Amino acid sequence: MPIRSLDNLDRRILAALQRDARLTNVQLADEVGLSPSPCLRRVRRLEAAGVIRGYHAELGRSETGFGLTVFVGIKVERHHEEQADAFRKAVQALPEVISAHLVSGEADFLLQVVVPDLAAYESFLTETLLRLPWVSDIRSNFAIQTVKQAGPLPLQQLSREESP
Repeated sequence: MPIRSLDNLDRRILAALQRDARLTNVQLADEVGLSPSPCLRRVRRLEAAGVIRGYHAELGRSETGFGLTVFVGIKVERHHEEQADAFRKAVQALPEVISAHLVSGEADFLLQVVVPDLAAYESFLTETLLRLPWVSDIRSNFAIQTVKQAGPLPLQQLSREESP
């Protein structure tokens, strides 16, 4: 579903679900000014189109024992498609990596890694990351303090279409 097909009601539904994904359909419909049936149809359409990809609980990292967040820049030796695919698949299989991005700049990939502590990261680095295929350089940046967690998408910045 292209962005321009999201109307004002879709954006209001998405904003409400980003704030609280546990809203019942009746609560959501009331919040956005629809009756429950059309609201549910819109939510299902947004899900089917991949705009809504899932519903998740946000966990406290330190409260669950993940006291260290590390941003890891990885440079790979060559950029052949077969090697890049093997590297991507290897990274996707690592539960410690909570996000991974192909980037421009000094590194080729930027990983966000969560582990309990520095000893766990040392083990992850030496026993896992350094053994990934075609890795030529790894740079680790340790988060001292989280100023802002991953937040909702800024839907208000999308072009404003009037609802039908």
